[in-house]
Amino acid sequence: MAVAKDTERDVQENILVRTFRETRSELRQVVWPSREETIRLTMLVIAVSIVIGLLLFIGDTIFTFLYTSLVSLVQ
Repeated sequence: MAVAKDTERDVQENILVRTFRETRSELRQVVWPSREETIRLTMLVIAVSIVIGLLLFIGDTIFTFLYTSLVSLVQ
């Protein structure tokens, strides 16, 4: 009795189909945020980014001033 073996292509197609089915199943379980929550969290990310950017700018400005002052003292 001959046993049908899956060809490599059939195995790859089965893996691909299974992957798409599992992905679709996982996406159905995702709890998506509401529009209001998305807007609120986006604003929070923008605000935190601006604050961190300002802190880095201030720190960089201070260190640049100190460095140029130190270099001018040595010369």
